[in-house]
This record gives sequence, C-alpha cells and structure tokens, in this order.
Amino acid sequence: MILKELRISRHFSQEQLAQMSGLNVRTIQRIESGKNASLESLKCLAAALDVDISTLNQEKFMIDKNSDNWKNLPFLLKVWFVFNFLQTRPSRRSAIKIEVIAHASGFIFCCLGLISEAALVGGLIMLSTAYLFHLLKWQGDKYGIWYDAKEIKSS
Repeated sequence: MILKELRISRHFSQEQLAQMSGLNVRTIQRIESGKNASLESLKCLAAALDVDISTLNQEKFMIDKNSDNWKNLPFLLKVWFVFNFLQTRPSRRSAIKIEVIAHASGFIFCCLGLISEAALVGGLIMLSTAYLFHLLKWQGDKYGIWYDAKEIKSS
C-alpha cells in the first residue's frame, strides 16, 4: 500500500492526515507499516487524499510530474526521483554510509593530491559528493522520505 508515499507527496504529517480523515493517528501508523486496513478506513483515507481506493492499494508509487506537489519539491529531491533513488525507498542508514565513504575516500584522494594533481581533483569531487549527500540526507529528514527497516521486518 502506498499510503505513506501519498501522504508525503502531499506534505501531510500523520497527525494532519488523521485529522482530515477522521481516523486515529495510531490507525494511520498501523496502515503505513503494512497492516491491513478496513474498507471504512480506506474510504476515509481515499476521501482525505482525494484518490480512489484502488490507488491506495497500489504497491508502487508514481508521482505525477505535472502536479503541484511535484512542483513544490526541492530541486535535489526531484533529481533523486529522476534517478529512481527514492522509488527504492532509501533508508537513512544507507545515505549515511554513502556520505561517510565519500568523505573518507575524498580525504584519502586529497592526501594523494600531494603526489598527483589528478588525485587531488578526484578527492575534491568525492568531498563534493559527500557534502551533496549530507544535503540530501537533511532534505530527506525534512520531508520524511526514509523508510524504517523495523517496519519492513514487522510486515
């Protein structure tokens, strides 16, 4: 079910969606974690999100690039969507690993830059990549895009 993706794409918190749908926040959390939802709950959520019930039951989320929600996303998050990074539901842990690896290799290559100018350039590119991932991680936190590995295991 793509409830969480729909909620995030509309910039709603779980509390806002609960208030709009008339459901309990805990119910929203259970449904987002993969538990079954009653037909009544699905109807309430579909009405609040202005979608069909069949849309809620989809397994994969595709964002409408002509929608206002897409237009309101920051440029870097749009780039992530374009490269299908977000569609694989990234974890915050994987973003941190990439950032650390880029910082470490960038530092090593910059040190090798004392010997080779090409290594210095490579190191600077790696450090730039690390800082880009730091920014993307920050935006991921801001927009709540991360999946929780515990949710996947409990499903």
